[in-house]
Amino acid sequence: MRGAAEVGEAAEVGRREARSPLVLTMLLLLLVLLQGPIRGALSAPVMQSWMTVFVAVLVQALPFLVLGVLLSAAIAVFVPPSFFARALPSRPALAVPVAGMAGAILPGCECASVPVAGALVRRGVTPAAALAFLLSAPAINPIVLTATAVAFPRNPEMVLARFVASLLVACAMGWLWHRLGRTDWLRPPERPHHEGDTKGAAFWGSVRHDVMHAGGFLVVGAMAAATLKAVAPASWLRTAADNPLVAILALAILAVLLSICSEADAFVAASLTQFSLTAKLAFLVVGPMIDLKLFAMQAGTFGRGFALRFAPATFVAAILGAVLTAAVLL
Repeated sequence: MRGAAEVGEAAEVGRREARSPLVLTMLLLLLVLLQGPIRGALSAPVMQSWMTVFVAVLVQALPFLVLGVLLSAAIAVFVPPSFFARALPSRPALAVPVAGMAGAILPGCECASVPVAGALVRRGVTPAAALAFLLSAPAINPIVLTATAVAFPRNPEMVLARFVASLLVACAMGWLWHRLGRTDWLRPPERPHHEGDTKGAAFWGSVRHDVMHAGGFLVVGAMAAATLKAVAPASWLRTAADNPLVAILALAILAVLLSICSEADAFVAASLTQFSLTAKLAFLVVGPMIDLKLFAMQAGTFGRGFALRFAPATFVAAILGAVLTAAVLL
């Protein structure tokens, strides 16, 4: 029976491999037949504007994304989670700000912070500190802050504002969980399935995972920013941007929907020139803490009940933290 099953699987794989070149050939033929209409569509002013913004966002963000993925994979593989457990104070109230500041040493995006936070909880770190680390790491690490400085060369205060607001929100959420969180809301994270891999295999596995996730979301975010810039009527953007409350809420919700990697979101925010620095700061603070992919990752790691409580509270706290910080620093 096993031999027959293996033969069937091999036949199915062979059929798939045979279909792949056929599908590619048909796609190429279709592109050749439609090259006239495609060329005409791409030469339209709207499409040229769209391509300009799309390529500009990608070219600016890709170096930071690649560097962040490599460094994040190296730290995740070669720095044991027990290091963080030993470095944190035993008192949860003190461990929260220390864990929040420790987020600065993880040069990666939010895709890396969730599994690291899960590993911290498995190793006995208090959940309040692990959650503060989870929220701060994607927003205050050197790669993200450098990318923010490059994206806002005329507004260097955005770097400090992002650091302060993100750290403030991360600590506030950690303390809030320590005060009000219940153990039955947080499902213990499962152990990774590839602990027996060599360090080299684990490193490249982490790189592939982050590139597939972060790179894909970057492309989607760049496409959305280009579409918003080139297609949305200027009057709509001006209407939203002219109302301070609507502008902040609009960009906060946009950050959740776009789910852009934190190493690239500053370039997307900088391209939204109609909006105020306060609204852009809300975009930069909300995005690394709660978006669609983060909600799914948090639900998968800590349980859906946790995510349904933690995500809305984080969203509100991130907006309030951004507004308060902007009032002081921007």
